[in-house]
Amino acid sequence: MKAGRYYGPGDIRVENIPEPVLTSDQVKILTVCGSDLHAYLTESPGYGSVEPHPITQETFPVTLGHEFSGTIVETGPGVDTTKWATGTNVIMKGSCDTCSQGYRNLCPHIGFIGITGWGGGLSEYIAVNVRYLHTLPQGISLEIGACVEPLAVAYHAVKRSGFTEDKTALVVGAGPIGLFVVKVLRSLYPTSTILVSEPATIRREFALKHGATQVFDPTNIIIPEAIRSIVAPGVDVAFDAAGIQASMDASLFSLRARGTYVNLAIWEKTATLNVNLILVREINFTGIVGYDRVHEEVLSLIASGKIKGLDELITKRISLDDVVEEGFKKLLSEKDKHGQYTYMFFDNLSLSAGLTVKILVHPGSRSPNL
Repeated sequence: MKAGRYYGPGDIRVENIPEPVLTSDQVKILTVCGSDLHAYLTESPGYGSVEPHPITQETFPVTLGHEFSGTIVETGPGVDTTKWATGTNVIMKGSCDTCSQGYRNLCPHIGFIGITGWGGGLSEYIAVNVRYLHTLPQGISLEIGACVEPLAVAYHAVKRSGFTEDKTALVVGAGPIGLFVVKVLRSLYPTSTILVSEPATIRREFALKHGATQVFDPTNIIIPEAIRSIVAPGVDVAFDAAGIQASMDASLFSLRARGTYVNLAIWEKTATLNVNLILVREINFTGIVGYDRVHEEVLSLIASGKIKGLDELITKRISLDDVVEEGFKKLLSEKDKHGQYTYMFFDNLSLSAGLTVKILVHPGSRSPNL
């Protein structure tokens, strides 16, 4: 079968490898997967290793793809086929079940299927133990299923922030995760003020369509000043989904006293933190990594119609054959063109109307029909 294999930063190859052979309690899944730019750019956190991973014991190369859904096509020994029958649509929970102090996402040896080993969704098939699966409720497509993993990240961040209906929010960066944060906030708190900072025109438009109260272009205005013109003391919660020095600074200076900064981004560079600002304003500074057993809640919100319109955030569909050129390199090109901006001190940027928001990969077909 074909698989997208990660050999290191900037080195992802579509190769032919053997189909997985099922062991006890496993099922074979025909996959639909989202692409992940972080794996293309960096070795952290945990995208394969030259040393065996403590849990999977795998080294480079590993098959990528942790944001996937799929259909069960074969069941292994010991599987309860009344629950996990062939033809059942499923999603992956995302991580192994090794945990630390009860918080599975904070395990010091954290592992994700599709990042640290055991196969991944960027392949035609994957063998997965059923303990790591959820069935997709009736009416939820595989495309939407492939969006549940990043949506769970956004949902976990909103829960951890302590956000309530009477609070105000700033979301910095309206890529897929930032847009999912907007979607979760608006779905759960319909009357709240949700402000978004994003340099790309099409992503600002997406943010407005999916629940933002107002959007700002950080290349044209000073974000903290713009925020305080609407919310005089500053926002209650700032969600940083961009992960650069400028986004963190803009977030912190936009917060009210005792506000909360939540980092969702994987940083590619180190940052300088204004600790005195946190001190004198008593700012709560925190981050989230992944999620912790929230998939059932997220699926329930989608199935009930509380969270809807996720398919509108999928702007491109490609085959596995094209995942490097039309997936990773396309995202990287647009990131370099649109993603590296500076708040308050800036140059004008030329933005493309066709900017990608979310790419789905269909490994099993060159002409995907999802």
